[in-house]
Amino acid sequence: MNSLPDDDVWVTPYDQGGPRDEMKRLIKLYAEAAALLSRLQSPFLLAVRLYWGWQFAQTGWGKLHDIAKITAFFTSLIIPFPGFNAHFISGLEFFGEILLILGLGTRLVGFLLAANMFVAYWTADHEALVSIFSDPGKFYVADPFTFMLASLIVLVFGAGILSLDYILERQAEGQA
Repeated sequence: MNSLPDDDVWVTPYDQGGPRDEMKRLIKLYAEAAALLSRLQSPFLLAVRLYWGWQFAQTGWGKLHDIAKITAFFTSLIIPFPGFNAHFISGLEFFGEILLILGLGTRLVGFLLAANMFVAYWTADHEALVSIFSDPGKFYVADPFTFMLASLIVLVFGAGILSLDYILERQAEGQA
């Protein structure tokens, strides 16, 4: 025989309206707020893709129209195959960003652009890159920072539901 009373009879000062119930209420409130904020993920990813996609596309367009200047710049940075890389990076920034805006191949484009921005840091803003911990301000005011951040956001989180990637994934699931 159990000598302790039933749980509904055994009442402590911490039960029924005490701190435990308050904590449960706060946890429930937090979960509801988190669920509501999660609905903003896809619109946020769309905004990132549209804004930085447009910015990248503009820089790519400019590079495509002055390949000789970009090739000379890449040569000055001692980037291997400067002519090839000038064409490749210009095309990546222009056409890749059109894909990013559409939300098509987003993670691949995000990876390529993040790698591109890392190389930009390494070659053109090396001092900013190596000062990431000693002088973070120098790192995040460098030109590649916002482009790299946007590229990493879409690489890690994908395009969201407002994208061609999402539509194609749903169609592929329906055919499987």
